[in-house]
Amino acid sequence: MNVFLRLTLDCEPDAAWRAIANPAVFKAVSSPLMKISSKEKDGFPEAWLGDGPHEVSMRLLGIIPLGRQTIDISFTQRPGGVRMMVDSGKPLSGPLSVVKSWDHRMAVSETGNHQTLYRDRLVVKAGLLTPFIFIGMWTFWQIRGAKLKKLAPTWK
Repeated sequence: MNVFLRLTLDCEPDAAWRAIANPAVFKAVSSPLMKISSKEKDGFPEAWLGDGPHEVSMRLLGIIPLGRQTIDISFTQRPGGVRMMVDSGKPLSGPLSVVKSWDHRMAVSETGNHQTLYRDRLVVKAGLLTPFIFIGMWTFWQIRGAKLKKLAPTWK
């Protein structure tokens, strides 16, 4: 099932691009619903570089363990000045480990008026449990989207 956001962010595309590549922004838009902690020796990088998987643990509301997953970022460009960040990581343990296919893509492009067109798509497959996973992910994506819109004007 697809979870999809299409938002106009009140910031320049370069600022949005830097923000989505920043683990601190990722943590901020996930909080307080989801607390995400790095399991790597050096913690989160200053920016995702596309240099291999990064293991994290997640807790719902900072309390309920949801397990571990990898974040595995790569970058690509599409025609028309569209920049895309692809997370091909996957759940490793916990309730989300029922997800058998995970495809997460975030794209930014210009709108022509000093704003950014932001698209965020997640495709998940978890067999018979897919509808239940979808409900949770859809809810989380709506909260993320609202936080992205709120934070965007602060990105320089």
